[in-house]
Amino acid sequence: MRVRSPDQTLLRNAEVEVERLVALLRMGVSLCLLAAFLLAVKGDDGIREIYLRRQWVLALLTIISYFLLGGLAYWLAATDRFRSWMVWPAVTLDCFFMLVNAWAGLANAGFPGELTFMLPPTWLVPVILAFAVLRFNPYLQAYCVALTVGGLAYLTLWQPESITPDIAHRAEELVSLPPNMVRVVMIFLGGAVLVFAAYRTRKLLHSSIVEAKARANLTRYLPAQMADQLADGALEDLRHGRREDMVVMFTDIRGFTEWSEGRDPAEVGAYISEFRRRVQQAVAAGDGMIDKFIGDAAMVLFAGDHAAKRALVAVDALEQELRDWGEERKEIGRNPVRAGIGLHIGEVFSGVIGDAERLEYSVFGDTVNIAARLEELTKTVDAAVVTSASVLEAAGVKPAREDWIALPAIPLRGRKEPLALFGRGSFAQARQMEQAG
Repeated sequence: MRVRSPDQTLLRNAEVEVERLVALLRMGVSLCLLAAFLLAVKGDDGIREIYLRRQWVLALLTIISYFLLGGLAYWLAATDRFRSWMVWPAVTLDCFFMLVNAWAGLANAGFPGELTFMLPPTWLVPVILAFAVLRFNPYLQAYCVALTVGGLAYLTLWQPESITPDIAHRAEELVSLPPNMVRVVMIFLGGAVLVFAAYRTRKLLHSSIVEAKARANLTRYLPAQMADQLADGALEDLRHGRREDMVVMFTDIRGFTEWSEGRDPAEVGAYISEFRRRVQQAVAAGDGMIDKFIGDAAMVLFAGDHAAKRALVAVDALEQELRDWGEERKEIGRNPVRAGIGLHIGEVFSGVIGDAERLEYSVFGDTVNIAARLEELTKTVDAAVVTSASVLEAAGVKPAREDWIALPAIPLRGRKEPLALFGRGSFAQARQMEQAG
């Protein structure tokens, strides 16, 4: 079974909803036409002409068939049997009902095609076009217009084998009160459907604006991935929170406080902005999620399949970004940028807290605390990256082959037992290389 994306699911639901609505409107139009038809027939005391009787029978059969078409379409939509391609035969049948009935009226009355627009069926055109408008498909609308215009053009040029000799009398019958009542009802129904289409379009536009504003507000406070979930209606689930395994990564610029003292605020702001841009690029390489930036530091999360592998990809990407940035700064006589990185994997509690005015996605637990302390540990063990052994194990990495060095067992604040740790990259060696260069 093919799995639909959220956007495809929304589009599919919208299509089914529209088709169900069009089906109901089609049945409603049929019932209104039937009522107008019965009133017109009742008001006509003498249907003496045989062709008129046949004309009324044709009209009645058309109305009943149109109602049945609406019922079938509604059943397909209500039972989830409707498919996207079905709108095309549905529109085709809408047009054909009108065109075939108009042709039958010409043939029955012995009229030439020039009198096509005197027949009541042609006044269904506004209704048919309005139904197509409801589906918000320009290609379908163009097809409906082309089919309608082409069919009416053909009927206008059509000529019967023999034209009735009392054409004037029969034409006069078509502009009498009963047919005119049917025409008025058709115009009213077409206008009503267009009013409904305009109302629905305005409602959808308003909903889109509200949703866009809500999404924009959410992205001000939440990671983009969380904003997408909340926009899809998952707020209550996230409010309840959940426990899940994640890789938590902290990174922090080394010596930032000392460097920023006495510097122009614009230079400091540009420095931090560039650092954050490069962190975002590195995290995107590992398909991670930036939980928050805190000054010159960042907290990053990796959840789902292969989280540990993706976290190490992001670490490699971030180190490369910092090296590239350092080279750029070196060319203009500025100091390179160094940052400490700490990683740990384990169970966390995640969820959204706050109200509609200010929402915040938060991750709690021992895993977060350990990752933060491993990043702090890079300041004392002369390593650019410090990770728990569990991250490397989850990623399937053999430390010896990836330049990871086992660190001495160091008790971490808040933990009774020491944690197996590995480090990579030496700040001291980096400084020596910079000086030598």
